[in-house]
Formats: sequence, structure tokens, C-alpha cells
Amino acid sequence: MQLSSCYLFKGLSESQLDNLISISNETSMQAGQWLYREGEAAGQIYILEDGAVELLTTVDEVELPITIVREPGNCFGTSTMVPPHQYSLSARCAEDGALLHIKKADLDDVIKSDVVIAQVVLTNLAKHFLDRLKETRQELKIHFKTIFKSMHH
Repeated sequence: MQLSSCYLFKGLSESQLDNLISISNETSMQAGQWLYREGEAAGQIYILEDGAVELLTTVDEVELPITIVREPGNCFGTSTMVPPHQYSLSARCAEDGALLHIKKADLDDVIKSDVVIAQVVLTNLAKHFLDRLKETRQELKIHFKTIFKSMHH
């Protein structure tokens, strides 16, 4: 199981990881299979064990790839943990493989029952979202520079 490699669970003890392993389920996936669609109610997080998952967004009814999750232990579907609990991207299996998934209700129960797990997981989640926000800002700066230069030439 790849839980210890998932950024959400960095810093947890073996017994705390065992607690999370007890609520996770392993499933196989087939290339082309949809795990969830953007805007759907987010009911679980996923941790990649093997294979690859493509994350996509929809613009004007066209699905555009954002990234491919390939590294075992990477997690996605973390919108499950944040209101309004809707997936912000779509996830489609790019290759056959396997993943772990943890249902929102089960994760909520663990977080409510263990303040240390709650603190570590929520801190890791906040750090991840801040890192993604910084990356997005950098990408926007590049686009704005390009637009600005094209307007002044």
C-alpha cells in the first residue's frame, strides 16, 4: 500500500497510517475508465498504486488534459475534503493499473477521532493547495507577459 508516499499522509506514524489503511480499499482500473467527472459530488480520494490517471478539465464542452498522475503514492480527488465537496477536475484511467480509495465518510470519522491525524492531514492539504496556487500564479504571469508583449508590438 502506498499511503506513506501520499503527500496528505506525510508525517504520520506507522500506527496512524495503519488506521488509514484499515479504511482504504484497493481496486483495479482499466484504461479509458472514468473515476469521476468534474462537478460531481466528491465521495472519495484516490491514491495511485500502479498505472496512470489523466486529470482533465472541461472548457466549452471540450475536455482538456491538465496532467497525468503516474507516480505511485500520488493522490487526487482531494476536493472530497473541502466544501462544497465537488470534484474540480475529471479523472480518467490512462493505463491499466490499481489504486486505493478512501471514502469521504470514513476519512471524516478518522479525522474527527484523532486530532493529530487531523492536524497533519489538513496541514498537508493546505500546503499542497498553496503550492498549486503559487504554480497557477506563475503560469498566469507568463500568460499575462505574453499578452502584454503582443499588445505592445
